[in-house]
Amino acid sequence: MLRLKHTPNRETGLAIQKTTTPLMRLSQSIVGNQEAAALTEVVLNNGYLGMGAHVGNFEEEIASFLGVSKEWVICLSSGTAALQLAVQAVTEPEDEVLVQSLTFVASYQAISATKANPVSCDVNLETITIDLRDAENRLTQKTRAIMPVHYASNPGDLDKTYAFAKKHKLRVIEDAAHAFGCTYKGKKIGSFGDIVCFSFDGIKNITSGEGGAVITEDPEVARRIRDSRLLGVQKDTEKRLTQDRSWEFDVTDQGYRYHMSNLFAAIGRVQLKRLPREFAPRRIELAKLYRKYLENAPGVQLLETELGPIVPHIQPVRILGRKRDGLRLALESHGIQTGIHYKPNHLLSFYDGGRESLPVCEQLYKELVSLPLHPGLTDDNVEQVCRVVTDFINA
Repeated sequence: MLRLKHTPNRETGLAIQKTTTPLMRLSQSIVGNQEAAALTEVVLNNGYLGMGAHVGNFEEEIASFLGVSKEWVICLSSGTAALQLAVQAVTEPEDEVLVQSLTFVASYQAISATKANPVSCDVNLETITIDLRDAENRLTQKTRAIMPVHYASNPGDLDKTYAFAKKHKLRVIEDAAHAFGCTYKGKKIGSFGDIVCFSFDGIKNITSGEGGAVITEDPEVARRIRDSRLLGVQKDTEKRLTQDRSWEFDVTDQGYRYHMSNLFAAIGRVQLKRLPREFAPRRIELAKLYRKYLENAPGVQLLETELGPIVPHIQPVRILGRKRDGLRLALESHGIQTGIHYKPNHLLSFYDGGRESLPVCEQLYKELVSLPLHPGLTDDNVEQVCRVVTDFINA
């Protein structure tokens, strides 16, 4: 039974009915018997928990899903590890990487971990993807790469991004953490481009518990990432995938323990099969319901996105008129979790602490709220969320 308590609002002094246990979660892992059986097979039958044959199989299956060579796919311990090793493969210390400020801090940490410098850029208001005009003003002789972030699964105008990169001789590292299973002009994200990084953490479009992947057709970048994920040990991947390891080896670059385990891969392999028939259709259906109920709501603006090609990972909306924080309290009082994706990184102490203004990022930071979105929701759940939103806005 849902328990409620009354908590005074510090701003108004009014008592707000607040749930002690959220009735509706913002995001949720959707796992069950199939994933449990896959883990059991690794633990009881395979007996090899580290990086082994299941990781190789997962890489092959991702390659098949994307329609690319298996040599393009490198599975890692997290999406952040994927970004970091991708940056390390194409930059040197003190190089600069253009990246939008409104993204999860992992994008920035992945860059600074390599001793390269993230250069904060503003975003387009309608899509929350990198503003190339602003990015062009931030180019220097040290700029080596651009990291477009596929915010809320939307890649924005990738053609323009790649044209920008070609013009300025930059590498492109796509932060596609939100975008696994999405397409751009009929082609799956990851099936084309320079370097594409995915996340498979617990609440993404598919999960491997934790995990990520880099997709690249550049053989030298792929080689460097494969070695780096295994402490820089050269060609250790070939041994590990046969459940063996290297004993006589050389190391020429900094490496990390960023490899994926068989346990993670076992979950991911099941999730990959479930994506086309379960997860992707359901996420699209739920997002369409949000659009149906909210597209004409005053003071509510949805992001520009093409559902279908876009399989949404999160459901952010803009709440105008300085009502965002009040709406969050209203939703919380009904047991509905919300989120804010994200605090702009240029406001964080480690990344300039707001010394420079990025006006669109800062405006969006005050307006954005993410509403619940995951395949475990029902149609009635979405209707309930939207009813609270519209009742609050119209009050």
